[in-house]
Amino acid sequence: MSSSLLCGRFELDLGRPLIMGIVNVTPDSFSDGAEHFEADAAIAHGRLLAEQGADMLDIGGESTRPGAEPLSAEEELQRVLPVIEGLRSLGVPLSIDTFKPQVMRAVLDAGADMINDICGFTRPGAIEAVADSDCGLCIMHMQGEPKTMQADPQYDDLLLEVQQFLHGQARALRVAGVSERRIVLDPGFGFGKTQPQNYLLLRKLADLDNQGYPWLIGVSRKSMIGYIIGRAPAERVYGSVAAALAAIARGARIIRVHDVAATSDALKVWSAVETGAYL
Repeated sequence: MSSSLLCGRFELDLGRPLIMGIVNVTPDSFSDGAEHFEADAAIAHGRLLAEQGADMLDIGGESTRPGAEPLSAEEELQRVLPVIEGLRSLGVPLSIDTFKPQVMRAVLDAGADMINDICGFTRPGAIEAVADSDCGLCIMHMQGEPKTMQADPQYDDLLLEVQQFLHGQARALRVAGVSERRIVLDPGFGFGKTQPQNYLLLRKLADLDNQGYPWLIGVSRKSMIGYIIGRAPAERVYGSVAAALAAIARGARIIRVHDVAATSDALKVWSAVETGAYL
């Protein structure tokens, strides 16, 4: 597989780990609530994250926290389209966190560079919505759906089942004509996994067969961090940075985070120690 990712207007060098900054345009996100719900606030936050070192931005108009209620495609688009417009000239790839084919088509028409799908392009019409574009595609594993996924997640073999799902969806995209250079994989931390399962998945990340596709890892401020340190989401910065570095040490190439400045500083020091970069 290539060491670069084709991502809409960009070809991203994966020779070093990249930081994806999170821009939530939602009134009910688990981590920051309605802090950036209005388009102007979300745009300003996206610009700040880019200044702090974000290599790309992930814009979400629908909360996918455990127990979240579904949102219509129309309302989701009302939230994210103005933010795409406001950030498109920023010079970094814009990823849209959505699982609805209607939303995928509209945001790609508006200039989005990546689709980050928590359902892994399993919904009817999802693959067709993205196949003929040039956007990057993140396939994520989730057991169940956001409203019920944490009720009682069970696996016969967690690592094998996650791996098989990701392989199958990558194959489905390839059959539809999608270049392997457009695909990244996400094991889906916190999406239908218990806390011990989340940590097993992270600890064994290097043992999973990613078939050469890059790993995109999102653990920032999640309940798996709070489970260990006993802090509220906004107070999970240090734990989240530790988890991000653990993921990078196990092969992650893109880290999806809320706290870009802290992660960027930590990553620079880690890279200087491990590879001599930044020296």
